[in-house]
Amino acid sequence: MPSSYHAIFAAPGTKGFSAAGLIGRLPLAMMGIGIVTMVSQLTGRYGLAGALSATLAMSAALLGPQISRLIDRHGQSRILRPATLVAVTSVAGLLVCAQQSAPDWTLFVFAAGAGCVPSLGAMVRARWAAIYRGSPRELHTAYAWESIVDEVCFIFGPIVSIGLSTAWFPEAGPLLAAVFLVIGVVWLTAQRATEPVPQPREQHTGGSALRSPGLRVLVATFVATGAIFGAVDVVTVAFAEERGHKAAASLVLAVYALGSCLAGVVFGLLHLTGPPARRWLVGICVMAVSMIPLQLAGNLPFLAVALFVAGLSVAPTMVTTMALVEAHVPRTKLTEGMTWTSTGLAVGVALGSSAAGWVVDAAGAEAGYGVPVAAGAAAAVVAFLGYRRLRGPVPSRGGRGTDDQEPYDGHESVA
Repeated sequence: MPSSYHAIFAAPGTKGFSAAGLIGRLPLAMMGIGIVTMVSQLTGRYGLAGALSATLAMSAALLGPQISRLIDRHGQSRILRPATLVAVTSVAGLLVCAQQSAPDWTLFVFAAGAGCVPSLGAMVRARWAAIYRGSPRELHTAYAWESIVDEVCFIFGPIVSIGLSTAWFPEAGPLLAAVFLVIGVVWLTAQRATEPVPQPREQHTGGSALRSPGLRVLVATFVATGAIFGAVDVVTVAFAEERGHKAAASLVLAVYALGSCLAGVVFGLLHLTGPPARRWLVGICVMAVSMIPLQLAGNLPFLAVALFVAGLSVAPTMVTTMALVEAHVPRTKLTEGMTWTSTGLAVGVALGSSAAGWVVDAAGAEAGYGVPVAAGAAAAVVAFLGYRRLRGPVPSRGGRGTDDQEPYDGHESVA
């Protein structure tokens, strides 16, 4: 392991909570695709499968920030386990109803309940922030490491989920995802020494973390960014199917995640100076431009290369986004703020998947790659319009609420 990554794990407890976060985040990459695979195998109804997956995503987008707000106020161990119990119970109900051919409405009820799953990525990043607050270089490396973990989950999670549901029994993928969630949450919440200290109720003033103008810019941009990811997934599957190699779609998408993973490794080793807001803007624009070559892909090998190159801008942009959230959101609302970015991505993925599916049905897979191009352009426009807010004053890090401001010059104190 490179020295920069080795250094961040010198702090006691860091290896344990990062490992727990890895296991607990696998369901994020496994559950949605597992439900689609399960329902399509049991019923043959892809429309129902997609609608249930979208219901899960939208429910998580609505409930996630509310759960994180409670965690900022009451602590991770006190909130995570009850929330996870609701989510796992709902997943169990969904699996039973699907297996027993229960009415469709029961599937939607349990899919909505499964959205109570907490954002383990935000919980782990909050622990890193608590340990390395005031040490920008180490925090940059820690955020890069967690982006690498995210990509590892998205490389292997769908392959495991789809493989189990097709080779073993239809419910196997979502079932294993639920098991991973329980193990991850129980392990993480058992590590009380690294848990961020909840702030007294009277310090939680100013309402939601979304009152921060900078956070609103980040979330709005991430809606468009999520649409890129959702559209690429759907269109790539259709592209591979049109060429008679549908099974290869998972490998091509894994290459996309691999490009992001490798870029994240390198990015975490860099000692960066200059405005993080400018670096974020450049990252969003590069992501947008990287979608253009996808429209020129005439075969799967070319598409894989184009997606690998496109993936190189993903992790660095995500790492910088988390640094900006940490800078623009009061300390008492940090977990909620990080979860809002995940919410923006989830909403965007649902929108991008739907739009891409409609275009593919109407005009074919090659035309479908116009959707991520349009989403990338929208992300760049929002980023340009909101750039000044990211360079402006930010909330006090003391956690006194979003109305308590201090000057901020948009620079990281990294030598």
